[in-house]
Amino acid sequence: MHAKVVRYFVEVVRAGSIRKAAEQLHVVPTAVNRQILNLEEELGAPLFERIHNTLKLTPVGEIVLAHARSTLRDFDAVRQRIEEVRGLREGEASLATMAGLAGAFLPTVTQRFRAAHPGIRLTLLDLPIAEVLRSVRDGDADLGLAYDVPDSAGFRTLFTSEWPIGAVVPPGHPLTARATTVLSECVGHPLILPAASLSLRPILDGAFRRSAISVAPVIETTSTALMRRLVVQGVGITLLNRLDIDEERRAGSLVFVPLRDAGLSPQTLRLVMRAGGEPEPAATLLAGLVIRCLDDLLAP
Repeated sequence: MHAKVVRYFVEVVRAGSIRKAAEQLHVVPTAVNRQILNLEEELGAPLFERIHNTLKLTPVGEIVLAHARSTLRDFDAVRQRIEEVRGLREGEASLATMAGLAGAFLPTVTQRFRAAHPGIRLTLLDLPIAEVLRSVRDGDADLGLAYDVPDSAGFRTLFTSEWPIGAVVPPGHPLTARATTVLSECVGHPLILPAASLSLRPILDGAFRRSAISVAPVIETTSTALMRRLVVQGVGITLLNRLDIDEERRAGSLVFVPLRDAGLSPQTLRLVMRAGGEPEPAATLLAGLVIRCLDDLLAP
């Protein structure tokens, strides 16, 4: 129900008459009466019966009253949390994420958060994906940000985004001649691949198998930062998703060429928290900023 209808209805029940309710609401009685009549018409049943100039709830009215009171309580709780967030000057928030995201995405988030909320202390954890999930589940981190998080009843997803995989090459590289490329064109160049322990590698290995491509990387590493640096230095090319190289792509030091191989799915990035509760106000602020930053990067 609309907030105004809820307030008017509850006040009529409390006051026992439309006139008295209108006095408490500082509106004319006809405005209150109109809201009640509209609600009765929408529900298809009367909410009140008049007994000796007093309004008494019908059985339908009793049901609506229980819902209205619950709605007002929930709204008051939401409003209180909003006020807590607006007035927050100090506190703590923690986020666990993977190494690649810690190096490529979190610096921007951290800079913007510190500028907006200098009194809040941040804890940022760089962990393998299993440890990211464990830290959120055990309460060691308020939030978790990771690729390909498995569905689990233990987590609540706050935001999901998909990031296409592509070839990462220096400006002027032959692969930049086209808007997209395929894996078979990439293996003709020195290839720097993520190590098997990184979430991207199984996706790439599956794509190579489906295309019957034998691949012999010149370098394998667990560091996406090192991959990017080696490509800048001209050591070879690598395969990452677009978020992994966003800073270098915007600066013009690297070029992202999307892969169009059939069956090559994008990496799914999720921001999660532990299920069964609401985040603390400081964590709510951090989650909101992470989501806004990701939305900005997803924009064309």
